[in-house]
Amino acid sequence: MLEPDLTGKIALITGATGQLGRVMAHTLADCGADIVVHYHANRLQADKLVAELTRMGRRALAVQADVTDRDSVFAMRDKVEAVLGMPQILVHNAVIQYAWKPILQQDPGDFDSQYRSCVMQTVYMAQAFVPAMQAAHYGRILVINTECAALAEAGCGAYTAAKRGLDGLCRCLAKEVAEDGITVNQIAPGWTITERDRDANTQVQPDYDRQVPMGRRGTDAEIAQMAAFLVSDLASFTTGAFIPVCGGRVMPAI
Repeated sequence: MLEPDLTGKIALITGATGQLGRVMAHTLADCGADIVVHYHANRLQADKLVAELTRMGRRALAVQADVTDRDSVFAMRDKVEAVLGMPQILVHNAVIQYAWKPILQQDPGDFDSQYRSCVMQTVYMAQAFVPAMQAAHYGRILVINTECAALAEAGCGAYTAAKRGLDGLCRCLAKEVAEDGITVNQIAPGWTITERDRDANTQVQPDYDRQVPMGRRGTDAEIAQMAAFLVSDLASFTTGAFIPVCGGRVMPAI
């Protein structure tokens, strides 16, 4: 049976302690990958996730870093390399979130912070980890974007601006590293059902659901399964892609 095989690979997931991050960590581990659990503040959740992954028979390491700070990202690289080795897979999932407001009401600092957590995270991660991928002539970079980047709806100007900037950066990076056997792709989830929704029984959101051709919200598992495909060799000739996983709410045109 054809399935993503990540055996022998090391995957670093930023924001791995978050709702989606934890599911992606388990999914990539299910496919055979060892996992670097990046966290910013939630050490308890990071340690819990490492224990879960270890019980699955995978090597796992929790590493703290501020992905908006270059020195912190490079320090993370050094620790990962010393303990597990250099990752072949990067999943850029961490992001700073703010309350959505009209642009005229949004604190200007929010725009800068969103940019740093989206665009500069990817710059620093690339500068830290891509040289080893180039030396190995192999690498997979997956960036979590959002349907909001395509929809550009009212009230999410800071978030949309940062994610659109991220999209442009990823397309440039994909072209710069393609000849080195490195792919760079993006997933654009919609409003995703996570553990938080299941606990609160808020999976159904009629106002949003009626805007989705498939009539429902997607799940964290559905996002993670697309992630597993894109970082596997099943997607070895796919790079520079922006793939909505949102039930058809966004359909990029050609």
